[in-house]
Amino acid sequence: MSQAIPVGPAETLPPPVAVIEPLELETIHRVVWRLMPLLIVGYFCNYIDRMNVGFAALTMNKAIGLSSTAFGFGAGLFFAGYLVFEVPSNLILAKIGARRWMARILFTWGIVSGFTAFVWNDWSFAGIRFLLGVAEAGFYPGILIYLTWWFPSYYRARMVAYFMTAQTISLILGPPLSAWLLTWDGLFGMQGWQLLFLVEAVPALIMSFVFWAYMTDRPRDAAWLRPEQRVWLQRRLDSENEQREAVHRYGVVEALLNPRVWLFVVVYFGYTSASTVVAFFLPQIIRAFGVSIQMTGYVAALPYVVGLVAMVFFSLRSDRTGNRTVYAAGACVVGTLGLATCSLVGADHTVIMTVSLIVGIAAVQSFGPLFWPIPTAMLSGFAAAGGIALINSVGNISGLVAPTLFGLIKDASGGRDQVALLVISAAPLISAVVLVALGHDRRLERIPRA
Repeated sequence: MSQAIPVGPAETLPPPVAVIEPLELETIHRVVWRLMPLLIVGYFCNYIDRMNVGFAALTMNKAIGLSSTAFGFGAGLFFAGYLVFEVPSNLILAKIGARRWMARILFTWGIVSGFTAFVWNDWSFAGIRFLLGVAEAGFYPGILIYLTWWFPSYYRARMVAYFMTAQTISLILGPPLSAWLLTWDGLFGMQGWQLLFLVEAVPALIMSFVFWAYMTDRPRDAAWLRPEQRVWLQRRLDSENEQREAVHRYGVVEALLNPRVWLFVVVYFGYTSASTVVAFFLPQIIRAFGVSIQMTGYVAALPYVVGLVAMVFFSLRSDRTGNRTVYAAGACVVGTLGLATCSLVGADHTVIMTVSLIVGIAAVQSFGPLFWPIPTAMLSGFAAAGGIALINSVGNISGLVAPTLFGLIKDASGGRDQVALLVISAAPLISAVVLVALGHDRRLERIPRA
């Protein structure tokens, strides 16, 4: 693809006009169809196993005696394991390659997720969730790094969006599936919530072998690309890395200590605070409407259907305009407005509350693909592996803090979700403010086509 780069402030740049050369079009098309289905299915398994605990809670909490506070703390302890092991995991991936390391992650988290079926009290639940975080650490940020090994910056937001459709699809299909599995009480002498964990752990184990057999580490290793395609893609990616490093080449330690990276952590913390609370507690919020467990599954899927469309649409707009910050901050503001409105109107106004939930969750779902191209434009090589893992792991500590806070507020307010949701809804707004304050990074500008 060839295009001129005008000189001047980012705010005055005219919309880029790009002409895609046949070699570029053919190469990207082949890479997309070879890799993206694999990554999407892997992340689908990942998110099902991470978030199915929200539906299991509908019967598991009573069965093993968990309060809302104990459930929120235990569910969120997953992210403590994430924090401890994610940076080392990503550095190992950068050293030995994605194929072997991703297959290992899929296999170990599948085993641990299945063992969640055998928890018996609050401490065993908390312990298995911590181990699940340890087993899974590095998968999501590892894939983000992997995408930078294969896709030039011009395609980055849409590829992250395509990858993250797996998360949204899992939140669309997962609730009805999980609700159905909860009805299997008595099969093989087990309760429905136990069968839920066992059945939904199997796909991850299968995908570990698929990743091992099918994944390719780098374009130069891709026998399934023609020689001229391999050469073009590797040169293009190398050219972009050289441009980033011409601005500033970060070492791993320097990236981990950089104030800008830590501000990205704050941004991601606010986003994940809202998204994790919604994923964990949405079934309980909807159940308070008085609907059946099966209907709860269908209603819980609605916001993510809208979110899927919004995520892909706005990521394409972000790629084409280059306005990463505007779109990412806008998603946070709309997310805050939707969740805050939902909390203020209350369950007595079911239609307004449902619409507000849909708008708020759809906006929050759109944030990830709009955000990640910003830090990946700043870092490269091992610094990218460490920096992206740091942002994701420390930012995801909100997954421990926010659900625990939500549970505490809910218990203290007599079981009212609205008060707790109002407090959590402020988090994406903070993310928007910090993201705007970070300003423009010139590495986000268009890069000449090699």
